[in-house]
Amino acid sequence: MARSVRKNADARFQRGTGMMKRKKKKKLALALAIAGCLFLIYICTVMGAASVSLGDINRILLHEVFHIPVSLEGISEGSITIIRDVRLPRVLLGFLTGASLSVCGAGYQGIFKNPMADPFILGISSGAALGAAIGIVLHFSGSIAGLSGTTFLAFAGALLTVLLVYTISRRGKKVPVASLLLSGIAVNQSLSAFMSLIMLFNQQSMDQIMFWTMGSLNGKGWNQVVTILPYVVVGIILLLTSARELDIMLMGEETAIQLGVNVEFVKKKVLVVTSIVTAAVVSATGIIGFVGLLIPHVVRLFTGPGHRVLMPVSLVFGGTFLILCDTVARSAITQEIPVGIITAACGGPFFLYLLRKSRKGGAVQ
Repeated sequence: MARSVRKNADARFQRGTGMMKRKKKKKLALALAIAGCLFLIYICTVMGAASVSLGDINRILLHEVFHIPVSLEGISEGSITIIRDVRLPRVLLGFLTGASLSVCGAGYQGIFKNPMADPFILGISSGAALGAAIGIVLHFSGSIAGLSGTTFLAFAGALLTVLLVYTISRRGKKVPVASLLLSGIAVNQSLSAFMSLIMLFNQQSMDQIMFWTMGSLNGKGWNQVVTILPYVVVGIILLLTSARELDIMLMGEETAIQLGVNVEFVKKKVLVVTSIVTAAVVSATGIIGFVGLLIPHVVRLFTGPGHRVLMPVSLVFGGTFLILCDTVARSAITQEIPVGIITAACGGPFFLYLLRKSRKGGAVQ
């Protein structure tokens, strides 16, 4: 009897020790990922077409970013402008965009219980593109709520699209997931048709509209970083606070309700927050696809389905991934490529892999 009790105690101790070791490994992995991401931000700020020496770049960053009294003597004003106002804000905007799309993608996949869900599944991209197309065609200038005319219309178009999809899908106080998905697909196609009509009758603006829909960080600066930063920071914090409820919902909605989770409230919270964050990011950068689909799924293969780990790691890897893609986009050839093309080139084959795996009956997490 005593021997059996000791065995059980030893087994519990070993399980506890194993869990602690796994938690420590996950924390270490996250810390290393953050350190690697900061190093990558530095490297991508250093890289560029303009020739600026590493020593000059370091002095510029220390003086302009960290406000350390370092002498900038011998450095041209053009070099300072390139590092401070072109490369650095572009890299930071890329990180914020990739991080927010990845976390939003993890949230969507959590509430839909579908690894093929992404932040654009409810028509946000089409709504934003239609709004931007209207702004481009009408030459809508000026500033509204700190946003340029085209950016504001893209932001408004994205939010109105989600509101329309939600209204169509609502059944009393509940919003069935299947209805949301089907409504999103239908609205997405309808808005795409309207945008095609606008392009057909305004061919002089077609190139500008097409470039916007490809997604690019070219020409973006501190204005865009400052504009989307509050949405991204507040939105990601709210999503991270929902991680526990999303983990419980993985066991099924009925089980989650029995465990005290307000499932409908969590759905609405995630939908509203992800929609606002995605709309803000897309209105500033255009449509950068596949990040919200690709990164959470890849991260899930290593961390498991738990959102308390999945979301923070997706944040870091999503930002890192988009920084790398943008660096390739502006450095691969002499003419810059829209970063949306690079992410689609990476995400397209992976999406086909998911389809093939699901068709074979494999478990797609």
